[in-house]
Amino acid sequence: MTDNKEEKENKLTLRSPGRLELKKTVGAGQVSQSFSHGRTKKVTVEVKRKRTFEPGAGGKMTAVSPHAASVEVDQPEAAPTTTTATRNLTTREREARVRALEGAAADDEKQRLVDLQTKHEVEETARRAAQEETQRKAKEAEESRKAAADETARKIEARNKAADDSVHAQEEPPVLATIEPTGDEDASGAKHRIKPKAEKPAPSRSRQEPRRRAGKLTISRALDGDDGSPRGRSMAALRRAREKEKQRQKAIDPDSVKKAVREVIIPETITVSDLANRMAARGAEVVKALMKLDIMATINETIDADTAELVVTEFGHKAKRVSESDVEIGIEGEVDNTEDMVPRAPVVTVMGHVDHGKTSLLDALRETDVVAGEAGGITQHIGAYRVSLSNGQQITFLDTPGHEAFSSMRARGAQATDIVVLVVAADDGVQPQTIEAIRHAKAAEVPLIIAINKMDKPGSSPDQVRNELLQHEVVVESMGGDVQEIEVSATKKMNLDKLEEAILLQSEILELKANPDRMARGTVVEARQERGRGSVATVLVQRGTLNVGDIFIAGAEWGRVRALTDDHGVTVKSAGPSMPVVVGGLQGTPDAGDEFVVVEDEAKAREIAEYRQRMERDKRSTVADRGTLEEMFTQIKEGSANELPVVVKADAQGSVEAIVASLNKLSTDEVKVQMLHSAVGGITESDVTLARASGGLIIGFNVRANPQAREMSKRDGVDIRYYSIIYNALDDIKAMLSGMLPPELREKFLGNAEIREVFNITKSGKVGGCYITDGVVKRGAGVRLLRDNVVIHEGKLKTLKRFKDEVREVQHGYECGMAFENYEDIKAGDIIEAFEIEEIARTL
Repeated sequence: MTDNKEEKENKLTLRSPGRLELKKTVGAGQVSQSFSHGRTKKVTVEVKRKRTFEPGAGGKMTAVSPHAASVEVDQPEAAPTTTTATRNLTTREREARVRALEGAAADDEKQRLVDLQTKHEVEETARRAAQEETQRKAKEAEESRKAAADETARKIEARNKAADDSVHAQEEPPVLATIEPTGDEDASGAKHRIKPKAEKPAPSRSRQEPRRRAGKLTISRALDGDDGSPRGRSMAALRRAREKEKQRQKAIDPDSVKKAVREVIIPETITVSDLANRMAARGAEVVKALMKLDIMATINETIDADTAELVVTEFGHKAKRVSESDVEIGIEGEVDNTEDMVPRAPVVTVMGHVDHGKTSLLDALRETDVVAGEAGGITQHIGAYRVSLSNGQQITFLDTPGHEAFSSMRARGAQATDIVVLVVAADDGVQPQTIEAIRHAKAAEVPLIIAINKMDKPGSSPDQVRNELLQHEVVVESMGGDVQEIEVSATKKMNLDKLEEAILLQSEILELKANPDRMARGTVVEARQERGRGSVATVLVQRGTLNVGDIFIAGAEWGRVRALTDDHGVTVKSAGPSMPVVVGGLQGTPDAGDEFVVVEDEAKAREIAEYRQRMERDKRSTVADRGTLEEMFTQIKEGSANELPVVVKADAQGSVEAIVASLNKLSTDEVKVQMLHSAVGGITESDVTLARASGGLIIGFNVRANPQAREMSKRDGVDIRYYSIIYNALDDIKAMLSGMLPPELREKFLGNAEIREVFNITKSGKVGGCYITDGVVKRGAGVRLLRDNVVIHEGKLKTLKRFKDEVREVQHGYECGMAFENYEDIKAGDIIEAFEIEEIARTL
């Protein structure tokens, strides 16, 4: 029966002549195959039931293997067997295979039921969670609705109470309320009860409630937490909802919304957009407020502090006025405590007239040859040196130039020092730069020590030096004063120990102390540019300790300390008080004499440097404008003055200052030096271009032009002059300015002639017959006609003849004929005075 039923359920197909087999697949599965290196492969296995028929005796088809089952893998079919025995299985094998297939089918059915039950459980859990969330949100919506209803009822009750107390009892009732007569009152109804309007029933689902789950719930979606519910609201939507609710509350009760009051910092100038951002207001509102003040300004325009303060006050905020200079507040640091102070080395400045032996004296103290390194044997920079004495104490020396051009450098040296050693040559006495150094020391209130140098030279007179110092209110100890004087000789190294003792004695009197445990602060002694290092500065640390890596401000420049080098060229990691060091890492070249301060961070250093640079630009533009205006009035009054355009490039900032100051002193009302550009560094193409455009020259002091600049100067004809001694540069510029001066006109007397007869000639007019009484008369010379010793005419000779020939000149004692240009009123007895004009070159 089973075989017949299976035959009815399955279709028989004729695959080949004389052979029938079943084709329907009744079961399927997968087999996993493992390979090396962790690789696997899944192979699909199909289980088929197959019945084979073969022709029997007499040609009748008979079944060979009923209930046969075979396993075929999805692989290429194997080669057909040759015998029937290999295709058939025994009865026991068939029954075992059938039992195995039935057991596998039962296991599959059991697993399917388990999976189905798990799926139903997951769906039920997700449904319960969604239902609980829906109930929670509905409960919250109901509570918020009740709270709103209670609030509305409270407002209505308050409004009704106000209506009862009002004298206008006949007016319309308030909104959101209806008036109904009560049941126990008559139609005339003196009293009425105000009943709130019935609210509409809440919808079945609010907008905030989640919609029903859409889509099919799968096991993966349930496990991942994605139950098909719609996504949550975005942040932008939440912000819009909050803003909408805020506007609604503001419309209902404007007093309930409190505006935040801010403290708005207002600088000297501020843009409209920046002001709006600081008040947390829209730019359009600020522009509207400015329009009310009759100020038409766009969002990017700048307004002053007074206008900004008015706008801030109108918006209800507190205005705080600040100045741009406030960025420098706090860089001074706190005042040092007395217990933190420790003794420091004195800072001594050596000053005096040029060639009086300042550097030689310092050289003797340092036992090094510094003078050999200076061009022309004169000091042209401030040198900072530290000398260690035999007793272990140290002295810091500042060597200043003595030439008159370096007055500003001497002034800086006096301001940064504790003691001034004034060097005076015993054979030369007090000179102009000596007097200037005395003035600088007195202005800085710094004690003086007189070093009378060159005592080894014959003819030296120290008493004469002491007497000359009395004229400038400098009284030495030997003459009853309080100023120490030491007779020394730099070349013979005489009394150098006494000079050191005097310096140490004076420093003990001053009680010099400083706090090393704080951020460094000092003075820029000199600044320059070096190849491979960029801008470097010689800094004298006055208090605190300067370390590598510190961020500092030097004038209008800032930087980070990348390297510290002492006066011997040795790299150090830190520098304490009274120690001169060369600092590398500057962003630009500061001016000599600028203050050097270490700050906390780079942002503050940048801010202060930008502020100072801006102030310097404004100052330069203001000075330039004033000078231009003054020049305009001067030219209107006196005529145009000749100018010599000059570009100055030097190796150090102090040299630049000295050259520029000296050149400006050479200017007069007739000729002037026009300073096109002055800076530290080599000569570049831009300097040549600037000089060419103005027709000027370039002065290079201890610097040279690069190859491109040299080639450009040759091509464009720009004069570049190199100097290593400041005297030569000043002499050449002075000669150039002298050549630009207009010459001086001087009249030279030639001679006199007396008119003895006047002849009237037709073509020539009146001609005077003259006799040379004095000197000589030349043709083309200037003449004056004197009558009774009064000049009646001044002009030139038109003709000078002797007999009938034109002659160049007529000497004393000879007669000649003379006629004047455009003048004929001559008489006998008149005197003719001859002269000529000489042009004499002027000098400054």
